[in-house]
Amino acid sequence: MGDESEPLVQPNPVLHRYYESLESRVGYRLFLGGTRHFGYYAADAWWPFPINAALRRMEDRLFSSLKLQSGSRVLDAGCGVGHVAMHLAGKGLQVYGIDIMKRHVRKGQQYVKSRGLEKAVTIRMGDYHNLENLHDESFDGVYTVETLVHAADPERVLQEFFRVLRPGGSIVCYEYDHVSRENVPKDVPASVVKGLEQINREASMPANELFDRGVLPSMLEKHGFQDVVVEDLSENIRPMIMLFFIVAYIPFLFIQLLGLQSWFVNTHAGVQGYRVLKWRLWRYLAVTAKKPSAKVLDDRGFRERKSR
Repeated sequence: MGDESEPLVQPNPVLHRYYESLESRVGYRLFLGGTRHFGYYAADAWWPFPINAALRRMEDRLFSSLKLQSGSRVLDAGCGVGHVAMHLAGKGLQVYGIDIMKRHVRKGQQYVKSRGLEKAVTIRMGDYHNLENLHDESFDGVYTVETLVHAADPERVLQEFFRVLRPGGSIVCYEYDHVSRENVPKDVPASVVKGLEQINREASMPANELFDRGVLPSMLEKHGFQDVVVEDLSENIRPMIMLFFIVAYIPFLFIQLLGLQSWFVNTHAGVQGYRVLKWRLWRYLAVTAKKPSAKVLDDRGFRERKSR
């Protein structure tokens, strides 16, 4: 799949500060068991517990979205401590996970070893902007789970994903999009829009700033992917959004009073996430696509251009 050369990782002090903050480390551990994604619920559900079961359902849905056979090789781009990678390995996939956080990589490698999954899961330092140490057409699938939003240059990332995917391979992005600023209804409080923009800055989500509705699917098509499908899962995460709002609301009032939102990004996000979902400004999406077959790529001249 690649070589062991030192990967090029772009410095991102804001993202490092976010994930290394005590609030993030304790919060993710306490509420999500170290996982860093939403859980999946029935569209009419309201009760969020048990959370662990909801998290595994979202990972099962991700596996279904990939539509890959047992033994397929997949790239987990932004793997955190490896929970998603290990779950998918349990379904027969060979997973290569990358993350820019040394602490995540170290803990992920420990978890993989403790579960005896060394033959199925590899976790390494890596930056999805720079996958030069991974060979062309070396993966059957690529996925992101709430990590593409952190990209400084999502178009470059998608180009790299396209390169490392084999012809016919799958890409799955479980990410967010939102109503463009000029299309925000006039009755939406300005504080809601301002709060979302602040969270994007403090949690280092520049791609989320770009992801107006329709932007990510258009980017995928622009960079050669086909059969792009967008599914709105916003109602399927609502119970967890409500839980975060209820837990965060009282602490947030004091944090807001003291002007400490930048120090408690997740608490701020717990309140604003409910508000933007309530106003239908924000969506949680499953975006899937395919790299064209070798014949289609040849017809398009992709391989000729690459060889020059």
